Amino acid sequence: MEKFHGHEIFVQLLRLLLLLLLSLQCLSSDYTPPSKYFINCGSSSTISDTTRTFVGDVSSDSFTLSPKPEAVEDSSPSPATSQLYRTARLFRSPSSYEFEIDQFGIYLVRLHFFPFSSPTDLFTALFDVSVSGLPLLLHNFTVQNTSNLPLIKEFLLTINISKFIVKFEPSQESSFAFVNAIELFIAPDSFIPHSALLVTRKGGKNSSYKGLLSRVLQKIHRVNVGGREIEHDSDTLWRNWVPDDTFLFNRSTARNKSYDQPIQYQEGQSEYNYSDRNIAPDNVYSTAKEMNTNKGDQLQFFNISWGFNVTKNATHLLRVHFCDITSASLSVSPWINLYINSIFSRNIKIITLAVPFYLDFVVVSDNSGLLNISIGPHRDSPVNNSFLNGLEIMEIMEELGSVSMENESKKKTTPLLVGLVVGGLALVCIVTVVLSLRSKCRKEKPAEASHWLPVTVDGGLSSHSRVYEATIHGSPVPHLNLGLKIPFAEIQSATKNFSGKLLVGKGGFGKVYQGTLRNGMKVAVKRSQPGHGQGLPEFQTEILVLSKIRHRHLVSLIGYCDERNEMILVYEFMQKGTLRNHLYDSDLPCLSWKQRLEICIGAARGLHYLHTGSEGGIIHRDIKSTNILLDDDFVAKVADFGLSRSGLPNQTHVSTAVKGTFGYLDPEYFRTQQLTDKSDVYSFGVVLLEVLCARPVINPSLPREQMNLAEWVMVWQKKGLLEQVIDPLLVGKVNLNSLRKFGESAEKCLKEDGTDRPTMGDVVWDLEYAFQLQQTAMQREPLEDSTNDAASTFPFPTIQRYPSYSLSTSDIHGPKRRDDSSERTESEVFSQLRIDNGR
Repeated sequence: MEKFHGHEIFVQLLRLLLLLLLSLQCLSSDYTPPSKYFINCGSSSTISDTTRTFVGDVSSDSFTLSPKPEAVEDSSPSPATSQLYRTARLFRSPSSYEFEIDQFGIYLVRLHFFPFSSPTDLFTALFDVSVSGLPLLLHNFTVQNTSNLPLIKEFLLTINISKFIVKFEPSQESSFAFVNAIELFIAPDSFIPHSALLVTRKGGKNSSYKGLLSRVLQKIHRVNVGGREIEHDSDTLWRNWVPDDTFLFNRSTARNKSYDQPIQYQEGQSEYNYSDRNIAPDNVYSTAKEMNTNKGDQLQFFNISWGFNVTKNATHLLRVHFCDITSASLSVSPWINLYINSIFSRNIKIITLAVPFYLDFVVVSDNSGLLNISIGPHRDSPVNNSFLNGLEIMEIMEELGSVSMENESKKKTTPLLVGLVVGGLALVCIVTVVLSLRSKCRKEKPAEASHWLPVTVDGGLSSHSRVYEATIHGSPVPHLNLGLKIPFAEIQSATKNFSGKLLVGKGGFGKVYQGTLRNGMKVAVKRSQPGHGQGLPEFQTEILVLSKIRHRHLVSLIGYCDERNEMILVYEFMQKGTLRNHLYDSDLPCLSWKQRLEICIGAARGLHYLHTGSEGGIIHRDIKSTNILLDDDFVAKVADFGLSRSGLPNQTHVSTAVKGTFGYLDPEYFRTQQLTDKSDVYSFGVVLLEVLCARPVINPSLPREQMNLAEWVMVWQKKGLLEQVIDPLLVGKVNLNSLRKFGESAEKCLKEDGTDRPTMGDVVWDLEYAFQLQQTAMQREPLEDSTNDAASTFPFPTIQRYPSYSLSTSDIHGPKRRDDSSERTESEVFSQLRIDNGR
């Protein structure tokens, strides 16, 4: 926008245009409602509603029920009773459902209870419910005889294992358990934050509650403020929202407000969390409670207050939903004070109209068992009003973590646990001997550089944990997720003993194999090799980082193996390989400009989540086109977190030795050795140019002025002639407005001073705008984005195609020409140029 100084009218027009573009699309997350698991318990029948199909648990082969308990059926069903609640599964001894999990992340678990008439009085049931590796979800649970049936208990938890068990167990020998239906399905990415502002019994405004993703959340209240009940078929996640009237302290203080225009969902960066239809449905945001004020009395300031029953002395996640449907314009939009338990307040300034957003808080309840929420106008508010659209309260079940591997095989986990406990003393003795034998070697070399002993097919050698070895040698790695450990024998089987036919990649870390686990899941197996760049610290870092983050655009860690001096990481398999392979040095079809934009947007979203959605933030430190992988649908996912560093709270940078890959490395980081998240932004800017030009970032075979991609392209960008260096395979296929916006985004990423670079959230916004410009033909003023759409039809000049060479170490045979020539040049010497173990 710097070009438009002195042209305020154009600035305003552009802002209006951007808002219009955003309003024309639904910027909800890329979430497809799942088809499993929805279980009709105690029945062989399949029951379908408008969006879900509940499968009978008698004969289904998609999950396992063991042992086979008895089924009961309603002896005198009411015509008004749903078919789903006319049967139940009854458990007189411990029994469980085992589900195959093919996608890791946050899951919703719903248990349906409807005690109907049967020879066994279901109201007398008393039982516990637990899930894999976690303490009880329900303890001594019974269903009360009330009119509020069916009773649905809902939980949110993180699942990162391939087999997940829901277990029912009678609390007493004479008792029993039952369930009518079960739902188990994955939630959208980033549905639950990793941390939220903590509100203690004394208030407090500066501390955060961290680790939400490692907790189990139980839904307590879900309220549609100012509106009617929302039933499950009007919600993308099949949730029920109840009206708020019964929770109001004084109904005369509030009145309902409704809105009959489309809700304007929005993405991007804001001090609040922009919402989408998966966070809450339209019906929540199109209704609200506002102050019931007398318009003639502008001094009448008061609060609207609600009270909710919660568990005493417990911790709860509170999510409040806002969408300004009360104001005619921003000049009369209220500034709202939100109060929690009368001891905490938050000022909320409305920045857009009809755009929904939400705020998350973790609230510690007191002995009263009541959580009070109030809203009122800020004293400086332009208008005497306040409003609220929705509210959710979820109890944080303390001492619960993400699901472990305990259920994978009792024959495997029991020896593991026994071995860890009983063999502890023996291990200490062994370690003492090993320490004495290796102390001299370790003084001369880092632990990760030690030579590894060969591994035989039949097992051979030591089976102790390499990660544990590093811990006892003085490099402790706390909180490693032991539930992710995969036996070496299973990895051997999955890769057919590391068959060369299954080799899909090589690089500084070692080799990558395609494999298939026993449950049928296809995986990528990264096996580090002695003398290669993958060291023990990188191995540990990757496990720690990937075990606590989940996102659609970050490659998921399935597990790891550290037996027998091995360092093996197992990831989800990405069928389309690396982004670089689709740009040059391969025979793969050319990516369209739309595909390239979508890939860049996806990678930027993943990186943005890495910077902002994890505890303290995580800096990747090795962003490049070979670390952006594509699945079968060309969805981009950021990979390889071995060099990652946690961003430290309250610090502007992390002082650290320079690591990365030559050509992508942030010059400011190289110069100062001070790492920030803006170092990733610089590297991503280089990737954007690599996508644009389809050539390596460093190519010594080209003339000196063209050798460095970033320097060369920025010369043309500053001239306003970016089309001169575009990939010739895209000539005539790119809208020049989209190209200009893309170039501006890359230029901002590559600013010399890191403080001048945008955040990854800003980059996502710019790229989405470039995508919209490519998608939508618009007549524009000459000064808008430097050109109008008519210019996009102009022919591109003839551009000489220089042979391009790969500088990636993932190709052990050296670089290849794009024109398939086998000629080798001195440029191959530079293909191995790295910066201190950059991979």
